[in-house]
Amino acid sequence: MKFIISYLSIFCLAFALSLVIGCDNASKQSEKNDQSGQVKNNTEKRRFISIGTGTLGGAFHRVGGAIADVISRNITDKDWEVTAEGTNGTQENIRLIVREDATLEFAIANAAISYFAVRGEGAWQTEQPIHSVMTLAPNVGIFVTQKSSGIQSIADFKGKRVVVGPAGAGFEYFLKPILAEHGVTYEDFSPLNAKYSAAADLLADGSAAAAFMGGAIPTPAITQVSTTQDITFVPFEEASKKALFEKYPFFNPITIPVDAYEKVLTEPFDTMNVGSMHIITAANADEDMVYHFTKILYTHRAEVVKAHKAGKAINEKNAVKDVGTPFHAGAIRFYREIGIWNE
Repeated sequence: MKFIISYLSIFCLAFALSLVIGCDNASKQSEKNDQSGQVKNNTEKRRFISIGTGTLGGAFHRVGGAIADVISRNITDKDWEVTAEGTNGTQENIRLIVREDATLEFAIANAAISYFAVRGEGAWQTEQPIHSVMTLAPNVGIFVTQKSSGIQSIADFKGKRVVVGPAGAGFEYFLKPILAEHGVTYEDFSPLNAKYSAAADLLADGSAAAAFMGGAIPTPAITQVSTTQDITFVPFEEASKKALFEKYPFFNPITIPVDAYEKVLTEPFDTMNVGSMHIITAANADEDMVYHFTKILYTHRAEVVKAHKAGKAINEKNAVKDVGTPFHAGAIRFYREIGIWNE
């Protein structure tokens, strides 16, 4: 009888032990499955954010890179990988955003080109579905020439070779209206397409009499060319500027301080904003993505200033400035939250 009781005790103990081990293994397997599922979910939530910029030497390239860096370092509640992509500028950026297999989520653009793109005017055969996210620094347009060229006005371009920007960048959208108000067309001179770095070389060897260079102040290309060449800026006529301001929302007056280009200026230089830099995205871009992008950039805007002074334009008055392109709902949502959106 004692033997039977002892046997039953051992059996019960073994059975209980097997239950404990089984439960423990099941718990570990469940935990493993949960961790696996979590990894899978994190992978699914990972988002790659590409920001189109511009050509090397221009402000778009520098500012776009700074924005990508700021977003990357300050995104904490989203699994984003943010990169800045060098491009040929606004026109290419718009196309890369709106195409069916879009390769850009955001981009830096010139407001003048965006203005015509959303309206399907100029070379744009159809209305381009893009929206604005944030208005950035003015794109200060300047025609640069060597002091020895004899050019004192835009009218002096006639019969000469003038660099009008990189091919495909879309500078003609603001240059042609400017030239027209000065009584000049592309047919009156030989327009040359070149990036800023090449334009400097063309000026240096006399292959070009003048070159258009635009961007936030200071534009790196202008700063660079002023250190190696004796240059001056070609002024716009006052009457022409006034007419442009009345016709288009993206043209605005602006004055360049002497300390921006100390090797060129001895007094402030009155010129034009020929279309502010602004951040654009697709009209159908995810609202939550645009909201968080806008929030992070605006909140940490001081960090952009460390890379380029253009970051100072990210402020309560300028960020929501209407330059002729509708704002995206995600951006409006954030601006309403902080009370700077003008209904």
